[in-house]
Amino acid sequence: MEEEKKIYIGNLEYGVTEDDLQKLLEEKELEVKEIKVIRDKFTGRSKGFGFAELETDEQVQKAIDTLDGYEIKDRKLKVNRARKMESRFDKRGGSNQFRK
Repeated sequence: MEEEKKIYIGNLEYGVTEDDLQKLLEEKELEVKEIKVIRDKFTGRSKGFGFAELETDEQVQKAIDTLDGYEIKDRKLKVNRARKMESRFDKRGGSNQFRK
């Protein structure tokens, strides 16, 4: 997914699926390239947030304006432009792990 055209969608009810988000975004006339609900790798349960890649920067802004605070399954969504995840390594380049 391209970072600049990607939105973060948070505060999802745990039962919300990619299909649910796809339908919601399409109802709001947003052109979706890709959707991903983040799941626990062991249980498969949603972590309550996901990401969507949209076609244009204008679509990203429209999604934020339209969906931030929008209620779905009794939860108010938190929608903003996705940011790159911070590196898991500290600033010195180490992994911050103990060594023997």
